[in-house]
Amino acid sequence: MRGERARKRVPNVSVRVFAVQEQPRRRTQSMSLGGERPHRGNVNSPRAFTMLRHDGLCKSEEYLDLRREKIEFGVDDDAVYAKFLSHRSCYDLIPTSSKLVVFDTQLLVKKAFYALVYNGVRAAPLWDSQKHEFVGMLTISDFISILHKYYKSPLVKMDELEEHKIDTWREELKAQLKSFVWIAPDDSLVDAVKTLVQNRVHRLPILDPINGNVLYILTHKRILRFLYLYIYELPRPSYMNKTLEELKIGTYDNIETATPGTTLIVALNQFVTRRISALPIVDPQGKLINIYAKFDVINLAAEKTYNNLDITIEQALKHRQNFEGVTKCSTTETLSAVMDRIVQAEVHRLVIVDPEGRVKGVVSLSDILAFLVLRPLNQPSLSTSSAD
Repeated sequence: MRGERARKRVPNVSVRVFAVQEQPRRRTQSMSLGGERPHRGNVNSPRAFTMLRHDGLCKSEEYLDLRREKIEFGVDDDAVYAKFLSHRSCYDLIPTSSKLVVFDTQLLVKKAFYALVYNGVRAAPLWDSQKHEFVGMLTISDFISILHKYYKSPLVKMDELEEHKIDTWREELKAQLKSFVWIAPDDSLVDAVKTLVQNRVHRLPILDPINGNVLYILTHKRILRFLYLYIYELPRPSYMNKTLEELKIGTYDNIETATPGTTLIVALNQFVTRRISALPIVDPQGKLINIYAKFDVINLAAEKTYNNLDITIEQALKHRQNFEGVTKCSTTETLSAVMDRIVQAEVHRLVIVDPEGRVKGVVSLSDILAFLVLRPLNQPSLSTSSAD
C-alpha cells in the first residue's frame, strides 16, 4: 500500500527532536499538467470569500471558476459532489503557507505533547532517523492511550509519560499501531476521502513525490469546507432536501454518553475501548448539556494536570475557553441544513437530539463525506463517528 511506496520516496534526511517550519506552497512540474496552475476566477460570494481567506486556500484570494471546469453533470446527478472532487487534487487544498511540526521518534513523549500544545496543532508526523522514513502520526489519541494505560492514582507518578521516548511507546503498542497512511499531491480529493474514511483516520499527510517531505496534513473538515465553497454553484441533488432520518446518515446505536460527575479516567476508558472521539454529556433525564471530546484532553498536557484523572468532567471543563455550546441537530432536519451547520460551526460532529433534547445519535464530518462522495461511487465506508 502507500506505506510501502513512502519508503522509496522519502530521502535520506535527518529530522532532529522536532522541526517547526513555514511550508511555502510550491507547484513543481510533476504536480500539474504542463506545470500550469489551475485557472481561478473572482470570488462572487461573500461567504465563500470569507471562508477562502480564513482557510488560506489560495494566495491571490481567488477561487475556481466552475464554468471553465470541464465536468459533465446529469439531471439530479447523485454523484455531483464526487465528480467535482474527482477533478480536484489534494494540492488544491494546501495553503499558501502553513506551520508543520515533525517529531523525531527519539523525542520524549512528554515533550512531544507539550510541543503540540505550544504550536497549536493536533497531530504531527513521526520521523524515524534510523530508518530514514516517516513511520506514523502522533495524535491526541496517543496521549489518551498513554494516560489510560499507565494511570493508577493521583499519588502515583506516571514515569512512563515522563521518561519514555516516542519510539519506546510505539514499541510497546506495536500490535495496535496502524501503518503510515499518506497521499500524493496529485491524487484526487475523492482518493483522499476514500483513504480517510476507509482507514478510519482523521489526518492524512500529503507527501511531496520528489523529496518525500510532508507538505500538509489533510482533514475531513478541510475537504468538506472546500466543497462547501462551491455548494451553491454546483447542481443540487434532490437528496440534499431529504432528512437525516430518510437518508439514514449518522450513528444511532449504542451511543456512549457521560454525566458531569463522570471521572476523567472513566471518560478516557470510553474513548479507548469504544474508539469514539467525543462523549455527549447528559443530565439525569438524558438531555444534552455539554460535550467532552478527545481534543479537550490535550488541556491536561497544557496545564500539566494529567497526574490526577480522578477529577470529574465538570471540573475539567471549567478550564475550557471559547466554548460556544454543543452544536446539535435533529433527524427531521435536511442534509443541506445539517451540512450548513457543521461547516459554519467548524466542528467535527453534531449531536442528534429528539424534541425534548435527549441524545439520539451523532453525525460526523466523515459520515457526511462518505454519503456525498463514496456512496454514489459504490465505495465501501465504515462508521466513522468514532475514531482517530
